[in-house]
Amino acid sequence: MSSNPGISWRFLSFDALTPPELYAVLQLRSEVFVVEQACIFQDMDGADAQAMHLLGTRRGQLVAYARCFAAGVKFAEASIGRVVTHASARGGGIGHHLMKEAVGRLQQQWGSQPIRIGAQARLEQFYLQHGFANTGQPYIEDGIPHIEMLRVA
Repeated sequence: MSSNPGISWRFLSFDALTPPELYAVLQLRSEVFVVEQACIFQDMDGADAQAMHLLGTRRGQLVAYARCFAAGVKFAEASIGRVVTHASARGGGIGHHLMKEAVGRLQQQWGSQPIRIGAQARLEQFYLQHGFANTGQPYIEDGIPHIEMLRVA
């Protein structure tokens, strides 16, 4: 894993996103979660306005993204979701940088606390490396096996 992937990070409220930033976020999420994963689902779920958005750009392109929620919005605990990297940026550890940054920014925003995620089951090993532990039975969401995972404070 590269120690410096050349990414600039920004952590913004929904209202602070510029129209081009919002477009890039929705384009990346659609590109990966809908088209690449061949999954028809409603990505724009009404929760974006309640989230803090972590954008990772390299050479002017959005290559990494996650949205973070305070406790009580998605789960009883704080949470991270819509974790995504651009296909062109995969394989160099950017996903690990993204998760480290997301956890750090969430804790900076709301304090050190447990964080819950609804992870795609195939990515369990990835999230285990970031301190998350499987907390339940697999479930199907939008046709894809998922598991809930919790990272203690």
